[in-house]
Amino acid sequence: MKVALFSDTFPPERNGVATSCRSLYRTLRSHGDECYVITTNPEDTGIARDGEDGSIIRLPGLRLKWLYDYRAAFFYSPTVMKILREWKPDVAHIQTDAGIGRFGFLAANRLGIPSIYTFHTMVEDYTYYVTKGVLDRAAKGIVRSYIRHMSLAADEFITPSEKIREYMRTIGVDAQVNIVPTGTDFSLYDPSSIPEEEVEELRERLGIPKDAFVFLFLGRVAKEKSVDLLLRGYASFLSLKGKKDTRFVIVGGGPALESLEEMARSLGIAGKVIFTGAVSPDATPLYYQLGDVFLSASVTETQGLTFQEAVAAKLLLLARYDDALVETVKDGETGFFYVDEKDLARKMAGILSIPEAKRREMEEKALKVIEPYSLDAFHRNIRKVYERAIRKNW
Repeated sequence: MKVALFSDTFPPERNGVATSCRSLYRTLRSHGDECYVITTNPEDTGIARDGEDGSIIRLPGLRLKWLYDYRAAFFYSPTVMKILREWKPDVAHIQTDAGIGRFGFLAANRLGIPSIYTFHTMVEDYTYYVTKGVLDRAAKGIVRSYIRHMSLAADEFITPSEKIREYMRTIGVDAQVNIVPTGTDFSLYDPSSIPEEEVEELRERLGIPKDAFVFLFLGRVAKEKSVDLLLRGYASFLSLKGKKDTRFVIVGGGPALESLEEMARSLGIAGKVIFTGAVSPDATPLYYQLGDVFLSASVTETQGLTFQEAVAAKLLLLARYDDALVETVKDGETGFFYVDEKDLARKMAGILSIPEAKRREMEEKALKVIEPYSLDAFHRNIRKVYERAIRKNW
């Protein structure tokens, strides 16, 4: 099958949609399908091609400094349209909603092929980046109307989790919604695949004591991730007595980085908190190896890819309760939920006293839970959606 993926973000950009799109691209190609990606060019002002066989086609776009430095590309390119006509894709899979996403729907229409749309992001949770709090309720209403429209515009509509499908129902979407979680190559995160000397070298470079117990956050450092709650919870944890030496390592970059560094100083815990800044997506498997426990406070996740990666890296999960995570985090069995920063501090202290045998048992259970998110399962599920879309257009 020939699949054209349209996404306004793709690595080297660092975000969940970019990671998910790259995973789909690699999964399709590794299973014998042909795949082109049409995305933005973060490095240049012209059209460029990279990837295997030039299969990643990058269009120039305007840099949006206020929105994570994303690129806003125009919704049409005659050059790329010519490439697609000659290649003759079977389906167009649209991953985003800006210029490249619009181009995907236009291309599907002109080529006479079915369109598949994946709703990756809880857009309502991000309207404040545009509105700055002014008329934000009206903006959320516009977003809901747009989502209802999108559910009917595409031949097939995909969400990555049950949480998002339920959200669709609450806002009036009555179209068929396919749940297709993004697959992950878990072998990349297995500790046995990463040289111990590389991990030790990284710990030394970051100033992590050899025997320190490490709480780890890895992701975009932005308001919606609620890393400030993690800092306050960690500060409360440190005020408790009778605990071993710990560090809180925050891996990632983003617009909230400076304010969080200042918060750590104001809480008096700067000596215990390590900010690495942005790291390459290809380096994240190594950074997971720094941790003993993976922390999250976000309630805006659509499926929690980083949780699956953390499980594959054999970290315990400690997450703020969110419906999107109930399939991955079985409280007390594969990880732990908390409800607020005081509860977080208590759970941190409790984790330190878990016997090693119990920890290993939880790790093994967690690995079984993420089996449905393997690349093979991902490919089977996505192919079913593509084939159904094609049948609709016969």
